[in-house]
Amino acid sequence: MRASKLSLPGVRRPFKYGLFLLLCLVFGGFSGLQAKDYGGLEQQRVDAIFPGSDKLSEPTGEFKVRTISTGKAVLGYVFQSQDVVDIPAYSGKPINMQVILDTHGVIQDAYVLEHHEPILLIGIPVEKLHAFDAKYKGVKADRRVVVGHSSDPEAVTVDGISGATVTVMVVNEIIMRAAHKVAVSLKLIEDKGGATQKPATVRQDFYEPATWEQLTGNGAIRRLNLTRGQVDAAFKGTEAEGVDNSSAEQVDETFIELYTADLNPPAIGRNLLGDNQYRFLMQDLKPGEHAIVVLGRGLYSYKGSGYVRGGIFDRVQLRQFGNVISFRDMDHQRLSDVFAKGMPEFTEMSIFIVREPARFDPGSPWALELLVRRQTGAIGGTFSSFELSYQLPEQYLLRPPPTAEELTAIEVANRPAWVNIWYQKAFQIGILCTALAVLMVILFLQDTFTKYPRFLHWLRRVYLVFTVVFIGWYALGQISVVNVLTFAHALFENFRWELFLTDPIVFILWTFTAASILLWGRGVFCGWLCPFGALQELINEASRKLKIPQFELPFALHERLWAVKYIILLVLFGISLESMTTAEQFAEVEPFKTAITLKFDRQWWFVAYAVALLVINIFTRKVYCRYVCPLGAALAIPSKLRLFDWLKRRKECGTPCQLCAKECEIQAIQPDGHINANECHYCLDCQMTYHNENKCPPLILKNKRKTRDKPAPVPAQADLIPVVQVFEP
Repeated sequence: MRASKLSLPGVRRPFKYGLFLLLCLVFGGFSGLQAKDYGGLEQQRVDAIFPGSDKLSEPTGEFKVRTISTGKAVLGYVFQSQDVVDIPAYSGKPINMQVILDTHGVIQDAYVLEHHEPILLIGIPVEKLHAFDAKYKGVKADRRVVVGHSSDPEAVTVDGISGATVTVMVVNEIIMRAAHKVAVSLKLIEDKGGATQKPATVRQDFYEPATWEQLTGNGAIRRLNLTRGQVDAAFKGTEAEGVDNSSAEQVDETFIELYTADLNPPAIGRNLLGDNQYRFLMQDLKPGEHAIVVLGRGLYSYKGSGYVRGGIFDRVQLRQFGNVISFRDMDHQRLSDVFAKGMPEFTEMSIFIVREPARFDPGSPWALELLVRRQTGAIGGTFSSFELSYQLPEQYLLRPPPTAEELTAIEVANRPAWVNIWYQKAFQIGILCTALAVLMVILFLQDTFTKYPRFLHWLRRVYLVFTVVFIGWYALGQISVVNVLTFAHALFENFRWELFLTDPIVFILWTFTAASILLWGRGVFCGWLCPFGALQELINEASRKLKIPQFELPFALHERLWAVKYIILLVLFGISLESMTTAEQFAEVEPFKTAITLKFDRQWWFVAYAVALLVINIFTRKVYCRYVCPLGAALAIPSKLRLFDWLKRRKECGTPCQLCAKECEIQAIQPDGHINANECHYCLDCQMTYHNENKCPPLILKNKRKTRDKPAPVPAQADLIPVVQVFEP
């Protein structure tokens, strides 16, 4: 898909191919982004938010955060969401956003750079999406933001976009989760919902003898090895490319082999330094300070000579949470005696003291950055940095157990995005599941309900109104052929369960539809659960009540027109193989988005098309569903898998009786009396006739025969009148 760049009871025999499409129906409601140039859009947004800024740093750290500053003053931070979180949207692909935070962790800008949402590519104007993003300005990264209403008085609520509920809920998750992660990493806010509520402490009670091999093996000591060729490659594309490059024979030579470790845990410090040297070192440290050992050998010195003149080590620094901790000469101690068994020889050994306890957490990952400088002129030079990542093994740490409130906060914060969406749509899910349970009762007890046609007619009308109003216009549960195409592509691209669970209403409807196809065929969805189909049926019901003439095509022509929807389905599938975006555009042959999802709030030509289909429906029932709908075609194919024939027929049906065939308002009953399950919408009208003793001709004839063949009643004794026969002599 191309990205949209935003600048402003008889058992039937199953078919093999039907199973594949059945799976498409279950999971068809749902289908990353690579860093790319957005034509200067990122810088434009930064300039708009901080017009006085004069410097934007290069991306740094795990989340590739850039610092916005003016002179030496930091104004804020900017990052792209794709570098922080990977949350699939409705299309199944992530939405990439640029988020700007100020130095207090408050969101100053959230702007969509790239998306693949079909509802936004065709339908909803881009301006509405940008207007939604703008609502996050001024929201602190540690706040809870809810789309729509919330009973939590502390939550920030924002209005969504009509017709794009799932998309805006995902956008909300992307903005707030990414902003929270980055703000926590930069120490702009406290991590109230993370896995670690309080800083970890080093276990002083844990010690076991260990060799150099054991300490490097369990991760207590970490290593970085750079060859000359790797360093040369790091300067490609810079002013220093080609400066001091190695020859072909030298590219595999060791430039530097660097080791580091946190010496505070006794199991590390005592094994490296010995008991006495470790004890003296710990006595010199203030509470919260940490001693970091750095060991090196090779062609390059990690110390250099700059610290002699300026007092600051300009080749090594520590980075954690986006903060950089530099070392001065007073933070440095030479290390000469080491005691770890099997330790190799090093040309340089040092201990650096981290004297900023408020900015350092021994239980969280940190990195030792090695800066390599190459001269590009008399006084100019270019730097390239290399990271030696470090994480203190868990057995050396003591983490305080979280409280019950913290555990609850952790659970909520660590929920996948789709789980939060399901929680937020709990009311809609409850109503929908109740309605589907009612429909199941109707279908399983259809023989009972069809004996009361007047009651069932009104029950069906009420259900169709519910389908249009609640499932369609309120819950936006109109499913589309695009869902089937998207799933088919997801099978070969990036299949993930959360893609299907992002929209709970659509997921539940697809799951129910798949189950109903196995039991009853496609008709349950098309006749009861499709909002646009229900809207057509209600309009046609009203037109019949108003005595508006109805027109039906000859059955021979009607039967041939069935093929049109299958041709449309095949064309759409073929187009999708080339471009899913183009297929989504051609899928506008479905009026669902216009009439249901966007409630006719679109460009006039889309509205005119949807209205025209509804006007035709006034005179001929459900023309679109019968001849055009590609979704109906997709549902009809796996209907071959249905296990039972629930619709009862008599041997007289079709020969000679044609009553049901003439009454079927979508002409799904063939002249021979056979019901075409591929076209049946399961309205149950034929079953009401089947059980009606005053309407069904075979049943009427059967009852007449019973009455005719019944023997005449025998008179009672009291009713006998003696007959005297007089014989003439």
